[in-house]
Amino acid sequence: MRLAGKSTLITGAARGIGLAFAKTYVAEGAKVAIADIDEARAHAAALSIGEGAIAIHMDVADQASIDAGVAATADAFGQIDVLINNAAIFSAAPISEVTRQDYTRVFDINVAGTLFTLQAVAEHMIERGIKGRIINMASQAGRRGESLVAVYCASKAAIISLTQSAGLNLIQHGINVNAIAPGVVDGAHWDGVDAFFAKYEGKPLGQKKSEVGRAVPFGRMGVAEDLTGMAVFLASDEAAYIVAQTYNVDGGSWMS
Repeated sequence: MRLAGKSTLITGAARGIGLAFAKTYVAEGAKVAIADIDEARAHAAALSIGEGAIAIHMDVADQASIDAGVAATADAFGQIDVLINNAAIFSAAPISEVTRQDYTRVFDINVAGTLFTLQAVAEHMIERGIKGRIINMASQAGRRGESLVAVYCASKAAIISLTQSAGLNLIQHGINVNAIAPGVVDGAHWDGVDAFFAKYEGKPLGQKKSEVGRAVPFGRMGVAEDLTGMAVFLASDEAAYIVAQTYNVDGGSWMS
């Protein structure tokens, strides 16, 4: 019960990593707003968790939707103590095929969505004197480039930098901003990722995923539950002196 009494907003939480965070936070005593662009899936996720979870519609690429989602969460719980900026999309293409439309969409969701959700929740915390926690989801992809994943890698590098700047700025208000950088995490999205690499690297379906898993020093790809311990720690009182850091949770894939 390390998060007992904490009210939390998690974006992109209707499935995958975000849903794993929501389940763990409720088990640790928190109340959680599952915010997602897919409202029906968010409601189903909240129902699956039960008491302590509610569903909120939020499109992080739309400022009015961000503001409404933050207000709805604050109204439901009284205040917001923790924000996890988890909503993001993946994109991949050779440099010669990157389009301005794809670049704009990825950065609108992954970077601007994180920044302006962070801003809205930080304003709420500052106004009410809440010594809050904000956790951004980066990636090992933000630590180095990949030849076929330029836009996504750049967006996650921006999250690491944004975490540093926001962390330094907001700690004066008692708000800790940190980030988690997962490695390769198994899930439904990997079918699309694997198909992309099958197309551009000429590999049979499933081969890239197998190769990626074997390359992790731990010996396998991660799963969403591998990340929940760090998410709980960064939201807890134990992390009060940690500011502007990005933690690798990747089975040893990246060392820093």
